Amino acid sequence: MIRRYLPKSVQELVHWYERYISPLSLIAGFVADNLFLTRRVDLLQTNALLFSYLLISACGIVLINLIESGRMRATWVLKGAPLVPVVVQFAFGGLFSGYLSLYSRSAAFAGSWIFVLIIAGLLIGNERFTRLYVRFSFQIALYFTVLFSFLIFFLPVIFRKIGPMMFLLSDVVSLLVVTLFLMLLQWLVPEIVKRERTTVARAIAIIFVLFNVFYFGNVIPPLPLSLKDAGIYHSVVREVGVGYVLSGEPVPWYESFLRYNTTYHAAPGEAIYAYSAIFAPSGLSVVVLHQWQHYDEGTKQWVTTETIRYPIQGGRDGGYLGYSIAENVAPGKWRVNVVTQYGQLIGRISFTVVPAQGPVPLVESTQ
Repeated sequence: MIRRYLPKSVQELVHWYERYISPLSLIAGFVADNLFLTRRVDLLQTNALLFSYLLISACGIVLINLIESGRMRATWVLKGAPLVPVVVQFAFGGLFSGYLSLYSRSAAFAGSWIFVLIIAGLLIGNERFTRLYVRFSFQIALYFTVLFSFLIFFLPVIFRKIGPMMFLLSDVVSLLVVTLFLMLLQWLVPEIVKRERTTVARAIAIIFVLFNVFYFGNVIPPLPLSLKDAGIYHSVVREVGVGYVLSGEPVPWYESFLRYNTTYHAAPGEAIYAYSAIFAPSGLSVVVLHQWQHYDEGTKQWVTTETIRYPIQGGRDGGYLGYSIAENVAPGKWRVNVVTQYGQLIGRISFTVVPAQGPVPLVESTQ
């Protein structure tokens, strides 16, 4: 009597537990990322994990279409065929989870929230994409998306350069790889590729254009750079053997989470220090700018009062430390944009300057 209620095949098993398998594949990808994905985008472990996901998803796409076309006849493969889309879903879920972790660390919410939210939406929506994974055009569109997202930061790590030329190289390589992949599929399952080629070409074109619009519109976070720490201080001093000594105003514990949007009590003639720690991969050198901007209440616009440039060297876990100084700062709303030499926003420090009659209590920290 009990056996009558047990699934008779893998397909029936997947049908019975489909509502559980999709969330479990999402959770499995998330757990794998947390166990094996490091916080540094330039380490072999991080890129090996992401590359393995790309390889698994590519192999899964090939297998799905071989089965659908009837060219795969191995019995043991056909018995497990219903699980193949789940494996592909797991790989894509791992990629989306990894990208969300990496890109969100690099993103300045003011400029890159759209791209990060799209990745988050794909990660959340991945749990409901199970039935779509059997559609060829959907497979290729999603694969091109994750491939492009990977190359945007992987190529700068390899060549130790950032900027528009590296992104254009990502353009070329992503199109080349997806073209070679389609040529392989054309050889293996020509009838499917011929049937879907118009839809696939349109999808790739749209994704390609969107990525370029996002990049040159400063919507894509500037990976592999990321802002590890930043703040506004009354004094920043570099001491040999100690590091940077930062003197800032004490804040309640709950305000420490809002350190990029603080109140600065400025005594007459006092200078203001903007401090930032920027992570860059080993071997990468780049120029960073601090753009000091004041909000003009009359015109309702941010006005750049000063731009300070300094070079950074990659490789330090805590980020390359640097600071800039502004004097004779007027009361009101201020912000310091931390940007690359190409204008990409790495982070932003917002604060309000309030006049003070004399020195205020300060606390020190070291970096």
